[in-house]
Amino acid sequence: MVGGIIASLIYLAVIVIEFASVWKIFQKAGQPGWAAIIPIYNAIVWLRVVGRPWWWLFLFLVPGVNLVLLIIAVLDLARSFGKGSGFAVGLILLSLVFLPILGLGDARYLGPGGQPGMGAARIAAA
Repeated sequence: MVGGIIASLIYLAVIVIEFASVWKIFQKAGQPGWAAIIPIYNAIVWLRVVGRPWWWLFLFLVPGVNLVLLIIAVLDLARSFGKGSGFAVGLILLSLVFLPILGLGDARYLGPGGQPGMGAARIAAA
């Protein structure tokens, strides 16, 4: 019973850290931070932050395709903060460590894909 309570508290702490990190990532990107806690809308905002079209949300429902697009979106997130593909691998495998580095650390948002103004051009081309 005590072990279950401790495990629940650790789980709650992990969730709070993840939400706080994504909240700050959204704020750094000029988006509303509260969007991090709203299901589905947070995915739309995430796509906006990385410069991808909102309709990718529907492609996330397709098995197999969703994994490829998620990897692309995470790579774009890393680039949007001036980080490389190695950092993106860290975001995928150890998000509990790498999301706080982006959100709570001194990482600066450079623009979608790491290039200011790139998001509008990418979305318009899609």
